[in-house]
Amino acid sequence: MNKTEDKKLRLFRGWLLDIYLDKQDGLKLWFISEQDDSRVCFKQAFPVSFYAAGENHRLRALWKHLAKQKGVINLSRTQKQDVFLDEMVDVLKVEVDSPAHQTQIFRDLEDAFNDLTWYDTDLTIGTRYLARYGAFPLALCELQVDETGQIQDIQTLNSRWDILPALPPLRVMEISPNCDPARGKATSFFVRSDRFHAQIPLDAHGGFLSILHETIQDYNPDILVTDWGDSWLIPFLISESEKRGIRLDLNRDTSRPVRWQKETTYFSYGHIIFRPEEAHLFGRCHVDRKSAMMWSDYSLAGTLEMARVTTLPIEKAARVSPGQGISAMQVITALQRDILVPYQKRQVEAFKTGMDLIQADRGGMVYQPKVGLHTDVAQVDFISMYPAIIVKGNISPEVPLPDVLEPASHELGVVPATLEPLYNKRVAIKMKTREYPPDHPLVAVLKERANALKWLLVVCFGFLGYKNARYGRIEAHEAVTKGGREVLLRAKEVAEEEGFEVLHMYVDALWIKKKGCNRPEHFSDVITRINERTGLAINLDGIYRWVSFLPSKVDSRIPIANRYFGVFQSGEIKLRGIESRRRDTPPWVASVQKEMIRILGKAKTRRELEECLHEAFCLYELALNALKNDQVEVSGLVINGKVSYALEAYKAATPAVRAARQMEAVGMTIKPGQRVRFVYTKGMPDVFPWELGGKPDRARINKRKYIELLAKAGAAVLLPFGIDPKLMLEWSQRGGIQLPLASAPPLVVN
Repeated sequence: MNKTEDKKLRLFRGWLLDIYLDKQDGLKLWFISEQDDSRVCFKQAFPVSFYAAGENHRLRALWKHLAKQKGVINLSRTQKQDVFLDEMVDVLKVEVDSPAHQTQIFRDLEDAFNDLTWYDTDLTIGTRYLARYGAFPLALCELQVDETGQIQDIQTLNSRWDILPALPPLRVMEISPNCDPARGKATSFFVRSDRFHAQIPLDAHGGFLSILHETIQDYNPDILVTDWGDSWLIPFLISESEKRGIRLDLNRDTSRPVRWQKETTYFSYGHIIFRPEEAHLFGRCHVDRKSAMMWSDYSLAGTLEMARVTTLPIEKAARVSPGQGISAMQVITALQRDILVPYQKRQVEAFKTGMDLIQADRGGMVYQPKVGLHTDVAQVDFISMYPAIIVKGNISPEVPLPDVLEPASHELGVVPATLEPLYNKRVAIKMKTREYPPDHPLVAVLKERANALKWLLVVCFGFLGYKNARYGRIEAHEAVTKGGREVLLRAKEVAEEEGFEVLHMYVDALWIKKKGCNRPEHFSDVITRINERTGLAINLDGIYRWVSFLPSKVDSRIPIANRYFGVFQSGEIKLRGIESRRRDTPPWVASVQKEMIRILGKAKTRRELEECLHEAFCLYELALNALKNDQVEVSGLVINGKVSYALEAYKAATPAVRAARQMEAVGMTIKPGQRVRFVYTKGMPDVFPWELGGKPDRARINKRKYIELLAKAGAAVLLPFGIDPKLMLEWSQRGGIQLPLASAPPLVVN
């Protein structure tokens, strides 16, 4: 009789919160009980397997090496599928008693057997666990647990794809210092939850540690949300706790210390990204809002949605790029299909002639806009166009490429099989949002969840062409853009057949107009026909009261595809490519530009627009005078720059680099990809690093530089109304020149 059969089993139902490795027990899993709202930890044995392929004599040598290795429980030869090969692969299967042993064993093997091809070696625990048991972060599970707390069986009762999933009663506690620790010395903490809101002073005797410890023990939060938690707060708390000998349990699992993940710099979509050191907890989750990559887009609700569908731990889902999430999802699909997951991709791009490249590598369709102001324009967008093309055309590295949009195979490959439920869920959530009034509390949550799914769908296309993606292939990437160009051309043909003028097309959207068409029903027929002609879902994004397409700053004759602003009939303002959308624009300058556009957005008729134009200019004039008279807060003039390379690599230093070198001179370390805040000043040095603390003397602020930035932002708004940007700058800097608003060319509305 099996030993487990002698043990009495009990039934437990609850939501999975956290899962992590344990060297002795295999895995530890924390659940939120459905019955009594308790937080419970269980253990589970979790043997795992990885694979090696290569020459027979090398596999025999590997077998002999592993035969007596601690933790190896079985060795066998088998055949498995590699998506990049036509035939099954002969592999050595290595079964190990725990993921912890597997990681250690493979680390020793990698150098000694570097001529072998490895599979399934670096998979995350969450990914492996879902592939085997179907469980994921916040999944509702039913467990059979023995008297020692060992899980003998687990069943998942819901799905990653539920539109309105049954969620646990999460306890969320926020902790933040009363100031930016890089700018000043914190003197207290703000601590908030659904039960309390308190401010804890940082007293000299460390009493704040005892108060915080008691608060955490009493409330027992599932998620700690912090500001500067990774970079300052948690290191400070741990240091003070150790120095004063005052207990502070940040982890729910008190047998474990806080786990630190090293800082890293990486290249992504043309940008150098810096990710600071991260503090990870056991038994509860820590999310630092300042380190969370997409927090401004989808907050906590979106983070939890990201964790659900990707199986990434909540802490990791908050911090990593959506690309890592889509990669984890593709791995899950492969494991569920019993397909090998390559450790290091070895496929290279097939040879192409110059003509092949011209035909294939052309990117998305861009139809240059008609510069100027236009009224009664509808913007129609394809819903997640590239993911929809991947699914419709069955575009995946292991299947034949489609004939533009017609799939060559109807059995979905790894990539479209991963995207299809994700795409369907996002569409379903957006439809669900429309069932509630705009002010319903569920609407904001649904929108944040939909935004999280949107970013996963956005990056899936880029990952098809990413050289290190496990299931990437540049030819598949090119097939998607080819399909996208065809879709947009078909949509343009339909619009013109229906009598519409196409003002602009950009990758997955069209701006169309026809005299007398300014209500949603006027565009229903053309949208229906576009849907029929392309086979893809298309949506009326909105009808503009007016929209302005802007030219290049260098040459006013050249339109810029993604530089425009406008106001929908609902009053919603849309901005793209202008100063207030840039991260390196001072907050005060951005706010002035947005307010000018908001004033213009009040206009519903041509007459009102002309009146609002004068009001917007008056606002600009007031802002300019406030700047000249030292009435603008210095914090509003801070520029958020970026250092992309090591400081010594720069031959011509940008303002951000000049600020970073000042910081380095006083012992601060600046890494590639890190953002550097600064203020422009007169004389040398001509920048003041904001992180050094204090404020520069107002007399040293370089007003001329900020007048120039303000003039550029204001000119972008007023340019469509006939106001010359050069004249705007000259007037703003020197004064005394009459800006010809009254004598400007008549308001031209196309």
